[in-house]
Amino acid sequence: MRFRTALAMALATLAAGCSSGGPAAVVVVYSPHGSDVLRDYEARFEAAYPECDVQWLDMGAKDVYNRVRASQSRPACDVWWGAPSTLFDQAAKEDLLAVYAPEWANALAPSYKDAEHRWHATFVSPLAILYNDRQYKEDEVPQTWDALLDDAWKGKIALRKPLPSGTMRTFICAMIERAESEDAGFEWLAKLHAATAEYPENPNLLYDHIKRNPERISVWIQPDIVMQHDLNGFPFGYHIPPQTPVLTDGIALINGAPHADWGKKFIDFVTRPDELVHQAEAYAKMPARSDIPKDQLPEWMRNVDIDAMDIDWARFAENETAWCARWEQEVYRGE
Repeated sequence: MRFRTALAMALATLAAGCSSGGPAAVVVVYSPHGSDVLRDYEARFEAAYPECDVQWLDMGAKDVYNRVRASQSRPACDVWWGAPSTLFDQAAKEDLLAVYAPEWANALAPSYKDAEHRWHATFVSPLAILYNDRQYKEDEVPQTWDALLDDAWKGKIALRKPLPSGTMRTFICAMIERAESEDAGFEWLAKLHAATAEYPENPNLLYDHIKRNPERISVWIQPDIVMQHDLNGFPFGYHIPPQTPVLTDGIALINGAPHADWGKKFIDFVTRPDELVHQAEAYAKMPARSDIPKDQLPEWMRNVDIDAMDIDWARFAENETAWCARWEQEVYRGE
């Protein structure tokens, strides 16, 4: 119902624009990047293209996938902006994404794009331990992923509710991927669940929870932690454990997009070098492109030290749905 209402509003706006001399075009964007980023880029794109009205829906990456898949026969979305590569790979295999190769595609490593140009990376984001820096120093929080299971942290962990979140789905699957066997991975996740006190429904609730409960720690992507600390004033710090999963966050044009030409313009706009530098400064997003001068990026971003987990992303994508379903059935159990 909420989607139908948003779409009806978009169509009404389009009709009003055509009759009143206002915007005569629409581009519809689904994204998990949050309302701050989306409002900003609604304004920035519309300033560059006054004839176009940006309509967006803010939701978890998995929710975006579900909506795009459900409306495959009559797409309502033009651009999917933000999700781990595994979700984009899954969507590409199901013919949900259109082929579109931006001019900057060659500035990406092969692992940062689809071989058939159905999605391309925009940002890279290592997973980290999130903590309240009023309560802890970096060396006082778990230094490895396994240290999360130490008795000292039992009942002190809060995790963003995993299944709607591309970030947390990646974390779950990475913990299975690194284990000696699939069953061993689920045993590890069951122990983590036993140590977890709560699962906030969305990132904003997670941030507020860690702020209000300084003894809590969590798992989240490092750039978002930096943004909440530096730009929004949250008392947050982070530690990046060794062998951390690094998420590749991408963008794609929807197959059958109703406003495909404007979708391509939106993709080109938000991935321009100057806009990527703005996103780095304003939202702590680390560009995936290799041609963005490092001296234009925030200092912390130039010097970040990441020991990335070596992940077989093809196997990862093949197993993500089954692994997350098993996690819900055997670990979470609908709690």
